[in-house]
Amino acid sequence: MKTKIFQAFDFFIILCVLFLVTMGILFIYSSGINSSGFNVSNEFLKQIIWAATGIAMMLFAAVLDYRRIDRYVPYLFAFLVFILIYTKLFGRYVNGAKSWIGFGGFGIQPSEFCKIIYILFLGWYLNRSKNEGARKRFLTALAIFLVPTGLILLQPDLGTAMVYIPIFLVMCFIAGIELRYIFLIFATGMLTIIFAVLPIYQSEIAHVNYRAINILISGKLSFVVIAASFAVCLTGIAGMILFPQNKYFYWIAYAFGIICASLILSKIAGKVLKDYQIKRLIVFIDPDSDPRGAGWNIIQSKIAIGSGNWFGQGFLKGTQSHYRFLPEQSTDFIFSIMAEETGFFGCILVFMVYFGLLFRMVYIMRSTSNDFGFYIVSGILAMFFFHFIVNVGMVMGIMPITGIPLLFLSYGGSSLWTAMLCTGIVMSVNGHKFEM
Repeated sequence: MKTKIFQAFDFFIILCVLFLVTMGILFIYSSGINSSGFNVSNEFLKQIIWAATGIAMMLFAAVLDYRRIDRYVPYLFAFLVFILIYTKLFGRYVNGAKSWIGFGGFGIQPSEFCKIIYILFLGWYLNRSKNEGARKRFLTALAIFLVPTGLILLQPDLGTAMVYIPIFLVMCFIAGIELRYIFLIFATGMLTIIFAVLPIYQSEIAHVNYRAINILISGKLSFVVIAASFAVCLTGIAGMILFPQNKYFYWIAYAFGIICASLILSKIAGKVLKDYQIKRLIVFIDPDSDPRGAGWNIIQSKIAIGSGNWFGQGFLKGTQSHYRFLPEQSTDFIFSIMAEETGFFGCILVFMVYFGLLFRMVYIMRSTSNDFGFYIVSGILAMFFFHFIVNVGMVMGIMPITGIPLLFLSYGGSSLWTAMLCTGIVMSVNGHKFEM
């Protein structure tokens, strides 16, 4: 039986989205006010247009039966690969990353929309591979993750690429893939970041030479460490083959395989990413080490949030944004403006609405009887949660500056449309949750 149109709409989700988008437009407008009290930006007008079209997209996606796109998902993933390659070859640079395509003044960021296709395709595969072997299932899912992530890192757009990681980990966990495989990716990713940033930390923040870190800097020494860890890993693999009953060889191969892969990937990251990009990841540890450079954003953001106190300075009365102390204030640091003008209670209200939206997604995910929809909602939930935690943590100075926007509030059509479409898909899953 066909679902009636009004049953496809989850009015709690719609109200949450409308509230967050309205808050975003208000503070994007505020971000355009200069010290003389005049609005010198038309960003809020563009955001209104994107919001209106995004709401239409959201409602259309909610009415559409998400199960009907099952057969088209592999073709969509092929298009994802094509568009990311096209962006790398013919895109234009914005903020140091070749991640935009468009004509004239109109541009989109394909990597944002690709998150939707990535979630759909990974959910499609996990749903169809339930009877496959654990190792094959994991390796295929890993390949699905590495293709778009690798292409986005080549742009290089580290912030967007990072979003693909929690989506992959959460969806694999939800799908029942063994924890040892999930931890393998998590540990490798974390060690890669640590090994990549330690040399910059030593030279730019600590200003102290550490012998252990010098191993990562020296080409010969790092090669010896990589070769040694690879040799130990191979020894563990040989032991697994010769003595299959002895589990110690497995864990030796497992641990040193992670170390070896992390060291190699950190070298690659050091070639792809610029030093200033890596420094942005760690400057939150000590922003005063470069107060007029990489640490400027965090210092000014913390001043803005702190000056908001309990009830804020009032709408359109913020000083940090109006005097242009906050960089990228309508995108990455929109939360700082909101905190300065609405204070602690305004931030708590946004927190409550945002987490209300997330908990509603959890309920929908748990109540659906379709595994494909179950996986899709888990991926969207992971994406929304990661965006929120990282962006808010970033502006508070407790997490790295990664350029990840605050969905629904930050200025930008690509991220807003992506969030709207994802919300519509969640409502579509909810509307068909009792249908197999």
